[in-house]
Amino acid sequence: MAVSEAFLHLDPMLLFKSGANFGKQRNLGLVEFHYSLGTSQNGIKSYAFSSVGYYSTDRKNRTKRSCFSRCKCQKADSISEVTADDGRPTSLSINGRTNVNNAQEFELNQLLKSDKEGFANGDTNGVGTVIDSRKSIEEEAWDLLKESVVYYCGNPIGTIAASDTSSSSILNYDQVFIRDFIPSGIAFLLKGEYDIVRNFILYTLQLQSWEKTMDCHSPGQGLMPASFKVRTVPRDGDDSVTEDVLDPDFGEAAIGRVAPVDSGLWWIILLRAYGKCTGDLSVQERVDVQTGIKMILKLCLADGFDMFPTLLVTDGSCMIDRRMGIHGHPLEIQALFYSALLCAREMLASEDGSADLIRALNNRLVALSFHIREYYWIDMKKLNEIYRYKTEEYSFDAVNKFNIYPDQIPPWLVEFMPARGGYLIGNLQPAHMDFRFFSLGNLWSIVGSLATVDQSHAILDLVEAKWSELVADMPLKICYPALEGQEWRIITGSDPKNTPWSYHNGGSWPTLLWQLTVACIKMNRPEVAEKAVMLAERRICRDKWPEYYDTRRARFIGKQSRLFQTWSIAGYLVAKLLLANPSAAKILINEEDADLVNAFSCMLSANPRKKRGQKGFKQPFLI
Repeated sequence: MAVSEAFLHLDPMLLFKSGANFGKQRNLGLVEFHYSLGTSQNGIKSYAFSSVGYYSTDRKNRTKRSCFSRCKCQKADSISEVTADDGRPTSLSINGRTNVNNAQEFELNQLLKSDKEGFANGDTNGVGTVIDSRKSIEEEAWDLLKESVVYYCGNPIGTIAASDTSSSSILNYDQVFIRDFIPSGIAFLLKGEYDIVRNFILYTLQLQSWEKTMDCHSPGQGLMPASFKVRTVPRDGDDSVTEDVLDPDFGEAAIGRVAPVDSGLWWIILLRAYGKCTGDLSVQERVDVQTGIKMILKLCLADGFDMFPTLLVTDGSCMIDRRMGIHGHPLEIQALFYSALLCAREMLASEDGSADLIRALNNRLVALSFHIREYYWIDMKKLNEIYRYKTEEYSFDAVNKFNIYPDQIPPWLVEFMPARGGYLIGNLQPAHMDFRFFSLGNLWSIVGSLATVDQSHAILDLVEAKWSELVADMPLKICYPALEGQEWRIITGSDPKNTPWSYHNGGSWPTLLWQLTVACIKMNRPEVAEKAVMLAERRICRDKWPEYYDTRRARFIGKQSRLFQTWSIAGYLVAKLLLANPSAAKILINEEDADLVNAFSCMLSANPRKKRGQKGFKQPFLI
């Protein structure tokens, strides 16, 4: 059948309406979405829905299925035609993906000359999809991103983590991860496709108070899940009638059983980006969304035993989701925390009930920025200070406040630190400094203005000076250096996946391209990101968009790396879109607040030996 014939059977009605009530602990009422499905700007054709049902465009299974008020539905198979800007068909995707193999581009072009339709006569990419070498890397990436979209009752709600059909072990890569969807959501926003991001924000909000437990213990109120899966299940035991349900995972099914700290922080950042990109502030002004923001903030700002303004978290609570010695106060969480606080302050409605929360938020911002800028920063000057630290100092004006022993300075750091440049260390606790360079934490400290302007430039100076170590053949090392030998055995527990220079232990992750790009654009140094993107383009498409790369120079595809990893695809697309339109990066950037700068200066000039009395107690306590 000709490609065009496949679309003759679509229902002409393209308006679909669904409702759902997810709240079990918070009865927030019905959430309604209106989503029009049809032909997008790049020519991809999708499902066609009517008010009473939808049609499958698969010729073999062309049946009409009902979609009732309680979201009882099933996903149809689809055939998509992709057209280039001149209107000619460039590829055919049948329940799979379209792929470009750059290494075979010349050979395929020779074959395409003999085919007026432009198809390579049965050549496929190994997953049943016809290859068209005339596609650019960006076009293929968009096709793959759109094919990764997950639907809930006909509405796009997110993207799966990976679509690697060559792997026999799916694990949880078929789920929608909140942190993984962020680059996908930004890519859709920059492309003008807003519905999927709006749906994601509102539906994941309803999962916030899901009644799930681990070992008889419920998650803290306001905790966002790490991931969720759309399951189609029989309704009331009747196999002929099905409904879609959202099944969230707060970590109770994850490897290591660690709850995510970063999910709620990323959710707030994406919510602000949606409002700034679309101009639609009605979503963030909704009562349920405002409540969701406050719940996340209260969870993060809650008082505890910890005396530091940084968030105290366990190992594996963020992108580095396995045991890697980052328990305590990892930089990545602090950078996201600071950015989320700024975003939340910008979106919170001014009302009496928010006054105390905003006051606590502002106080935390000042303390957090002071703590990170003062104590996490390291350059050659600071390294020399640490080298001459005196220990066991007891006083308010101690220089070595955290009792750091100079012998902790690792030999690699002496050679690694350039004369010009610096970075924020990975972690700080009493008698412990993690001197490793963590890319996401440093880059997002630039984006969120947690680092000062001078520190931000110094971080990028370091990246340029140590390009061969941090970028090498594929951007970008998640951390540097890797744990090796006895240190690897002790800290990772001899983790076979986190072997040196692999996965989270010094592996290279292409998805970090988009954070690098935002940071470079903010500091008006886009040429650094452009160089990294050009480097990635040499291999990433040919290598089938892997999750991560192994070895010190990132020459091998990760031993256990999934192919067609969605956030590798989306990270590349966001980088390209932002480099083409740098002004769009403002939806993610937090500018430095003048009030915070003044407060920070006051803290630096304050006398640390300020007298601390008993606050006016005139009589002793009665026992």
